[in-house]
Amino acid sequence: MNENIFRILAAVILVIGAAISSTFRIKAERTGDEKISLKEEGTLTTVLLRIFGLSIWGGVFAYLINPNWMKWSSIELPDTLRWIGVALGILGDLLAYWVFSNLGRNVTRTVVTRKSAQLVTSGPYRWVRHPLYLMGLIGYIGFSLLAENWFIGLATVLVFLVLVRRTDKEEAKLIEKFGDEYREYMKQTGRFFPKFI
Repeated sequence: MNENIFRILAAVILVIGAAISSTFRIKAERTGDEKISLKEEGTLTTVLLRIFGLSIWGGVFAYLINPNWMKWSSIELPDTLRWIGVALGILGDLLAYWVFSNLGRNVTRTVVTRKSAQLVTSGPYRWVRHPLYLMGLIGYIGFSLLAENWFIGLATVLVFLVLVRRTDKEEAKLIEKFGDEYREYMKQTGRFFPKFI
């Protein structure tokens, strides 16, 4: 299979996902009633998210510009797995729209909850409390399969693990804001995956 086909698909998936995310994030920032600080996230979390996040983006852009730049971390995969990566990337974009359109103006880039925030329990939030993180995991694991690149996959898993750890602080803030309503919501939904029991 021609590598350029996978690169074009990767670029399209990436641009669509970035457009969805940035549109909703910019809208939330413009209508936000306060300045959101990263301080409450903690220095270690902030630093690790930036390092691993930049690693993902660096790998993604290097692959898109010239796949040879990422040869050092490439793995040979059957085309079937690469097409599964394409499907996961598309799924990631669809989930991005679903998540952001339900979250609306509540989205922030940190653990802080906006003063005007409302508890969202519709759409994907009906099933899981943090679908935004799950969506990112699905999309970038898809990208690592599509690009046949273990480094992008590893950096994605590391970002997800930091986010898993960060959700303790995030949920403490949500309990502080919504109290028993959020505690009840926690009983009914899974953190990242739906509860089936």
